[in-house]
Amino acid sequence: MDDLEVVVSDRAEQFEPLSPEQLARWSNFAAGEEILFPQFMGLRVEELRKDYARMRVPYRPEFRQPAGVMHGGVIATLIDTVVVPVIGSAYDEPRAYFTVDLTVRFLAPIVDEDAVAEGWIVQRGRSIVFCDTEVRSGSGRLAATGSLVYKVSSPPASDAPE
Repeated sequence: MDDLEVVVSDRAEQFEPLSPEQLARWSNFAAGEEILFPQFMGLRVEELRKDYARMRVPYRPEFRQPAGVMHGGVIATLIDTVVVPVIGSAYDEPRAYFTVDLTVRFLAPIVDEDAVAEGWIVQRGRSIVFCDTEVRSGSGRLAATGSLVYKVSSPPASDAPE
């Protein structure tokens, strides 16, 4: 969504494009007017498709832990957040999403570079969604994987008179 070099897999090609309406709705997910945690962390949406998203967290020195590598909490945040537009893009009406389970496997450090996450749906139920993720360094090295289970709330009650 900006001109940053993207070094990731070709996984996005496995997923259908979103409708223009859903793409417009979710493209600004991490850049809303109200500063929420994703905005505070500087997360940026790079690509959205049906059941797939790619997001980036640009490198900041403040994200390093004492050993000089990107803090695991930053990577876990990216894993937990990249799937939100993936889940939400299936619904026309607003819903709330809650992480039920999050498993992270750290495979390699990220040192002084961006982190780029891809997230996708493994299985979607009525109210439970299973997702997988991969996080790579800006240079393309696989740094972490994640598996998530999300609970999706029911749509808001209709305001129509009974």
